[in-house]
Amino acid sequence: MSNRADAYKAAGVNIDEANAFVERIKTLAASTHTKGVLSGIGGFGGLFKPDLSNVGAPVLVSGTDGVGTKLKLAFAFNRHSTIGIDLVGMNVNDVLVQGARPLFFLDYFATGKLEGDRAVEVLSGVVEGCKLAKCALLGGETAEMPGFYPDGEYDLSGFCVGMVDYERIVDGSQIANGDVLIGLASSGPHSNGYSLIRKIYDASGLRPDDPLPGDDTTTMADALMAPTRIYVQPVLNLLRDLPIRGMAHITGGGFYDNLPRVLPRTVTAHIRFGSWPVTPVFLWLKNQGQLSWPEMLQIFNTGIGYILIVKRDAAEDIMNRLAGMDVPGYVIGEIKPRVEDQEQVQVHFPG
Repeated sequence: MSNRADAYKAAGVNIDEANAFVERIKTLAASTHTKGVLSGIGGFGGLFKPDLSNVGAPVLVSGTDGVGTKLKLAFAFNRHSTIGIDLVGMNVNDVLVQGARPLFFLDYFATGKLEGDRAVEVLSGVVEGCKLAKCALLGGETAEMPGFYPDGEYDLSGFCVGMVDYERIVDGSQIANGDVLIGLASSGPHSNGYSLIRKIYDASGLRPDDPLPGDDTTTMADALMAPTRIYVQPVLNLLRDLPIRGMAHITGGGFYDNLPRVLPRTVTAHIRFGSWPVTPVFLWLKNQGQLSWPEMLQIFNTGIGYILIVKRDAAEDIMNRLAGMDVPGYVIGEIKPRVEDQEQVQVHFPG
């Protein structure tokens, strides 16, 4: 670019580096492209032509999210290859709740100084997440903002658009007394509760390569950076021919805040604590952080990242289908009538 960009480079923005980065990620992004993609990375907007051949009344479902302060641990541990999976997972799992198939994804990556290798590492995770969700990385934005972020740090956000047939929207309106709750296992804390996780970790004195207490096969860094599980393919498999009345993505706010978002006001979800295994990372967080189980369930997914609400007579078929897909699932509770102003999530602890 000769010397046209010298003034901007002197201010801290390297246009040549940014252009080189875009060229490097074009091939990565192309590997996620699905049939509807009409454009590649680099244009002003991404073009997507949805296949409407089997959709009577298409409805678009959109979502946006980030990965929160889990980024701080990515910087501290120098682990950047999976944070993009987290970014995709937090978005596509939200869109999935209403029965939508994710169509395409866009990312926003901002940093004080663009470091091409690290940025490609982050975006490679985004690409992997899109592949797991079978959605296209249609475009994005890379912003270099000198003086805005500390050295070596960056921010991420994502945007997803999905589609569902109007007649097949899952909105929770049919949830009724006697329905069963099926919980799908999480891979760890996913991308929620990390302001508290970082505080607990810092106070523990443990190092990234130290073993996780209770699990000598896993390091602290592996446990705390485990990427968000993406539920898109198994849940879409179920939705094809099995009745699901409601779904919830267990994110910030845990069980107590996320389940009521899909429940009719006339019912309450009764959850049997102990009906699923609580993995060592959550046991460590509880013990090290001196938290109660209700506190854990308010802050973290505590081992259950996604919940299906189904008719009782469909539960066995759904559990069998999940087992056939090697997706850990557990019957964790049931729906009962709500009594007056009773809190809509009631967790029953043994004893």
